Amino acid sequence: MEIILLTVILGFLISLVIFVPRLLKSDSSKADQSNTISKQALKAYTKAEVSLHNLRTDCWIIIKEKVYDVTSYVEEHPGGDAILAHAGDDSTEGFYGPQHATRVFDMIEDFCIGDLIHLEK
Repeated sequence: MEIILLTVILGFLISLVIFVPRLLKSDSSKADQSNTISKQALKAYTKAEVSLHNLRTDCWIIIKEKVYDVTSYVEEHPGGDAILAHAGDDSTEGFYGPQHATRVFDMIEDFCIGDLIHLEK
């Protein structure tokens, strides 16, 4: 009886070693595909649309013709309320100021929701 129990436990452990890494890799590749799909499905927004999102609880900014929803980051922003100075407007100049470390350039992409479009009059 002990040998059977030991064999079952050993078999379970071996299956964990074999299958868990494959499952983790599969989940990771699905997440990568999801990010790729969401990046491809970016919307286009006008400046008027962006300007409606100018609150601490609903904060969008424009940086170099891209639109970013930074609402979830407002409270974490190391510069405090400075991020709200251009909420709903173009923040390109402030974003590229000397106060930002280079990691911010990679981090901002997580907040990208679309492109800025200019309507012809």
